[in-house]
Amino acid sequence: MIVLETLKPVLRAAAISAIAVGVLLLLLNPPSLSGAGGLAAILVVSIALILLGAWLTVALIGRDAMPESEVDRLVERSERLARLPAPDREPTEFDLLVADAIDRLPPEFRKLLETTPVVVSRHGEEFRAYGHYYGGSLIHGDREHRIVIYQDTLERDFGFDPDVLSAQVERVLRHELAHHLGWGERGVRGLGL
Repeated sequence: MIVLETLKPVLRAAAISAIAVGVLLLLLNPPSLSGAGGLAAILVVSIALILLGAWLTVALIGRDAMPESEVDRLVERSERLARLPAPDREPTEFDLLVADAIDRLPPEFRKLLETTPVVVSRHGEEFRAYGHYYGGSLIHGDREHRIVIYQDTLERDFGFDPDVLSAQVERVLRHELAHHLGWGERGVRGLGL
């Protein structure tokens, strides 16, 4: 079983390489019925490229992927930290915009946020997003819920006008809250969010 675990990254890389090489060869040199010699050459080159691609992929990514138990431990720690109160600091103007957006929600939606933290982050550029919802929906409540509002991308794109920024913060909050209620991306966009 341990041998299989060690070979998983190599086999995964080989499969990805095989697909990539196969598609590339089909596009560059469509098969013809010119003889067995041409077909044998294509197979030999394909196998060599697959093995080279697998070796390069494993070399670049690394053999030691983080074990799932370690990922679970880190997620659990992150969720535990997210439930802790924020360190003592004065709220920023952006924090106040988010608080105002929460206050403008209908009471039944504000009640949902009593058990769902809304976190302000400056890492939106990494995700190319204004916000994210983490967790299952209320219907499938098997994971910790959290809404993240990305200050950096919102201020970058809407910070030119405080009213526009405030409206967009509220829109993003409502969008992520709709995900919390179980709406998929298509359904949320259909709501105009």
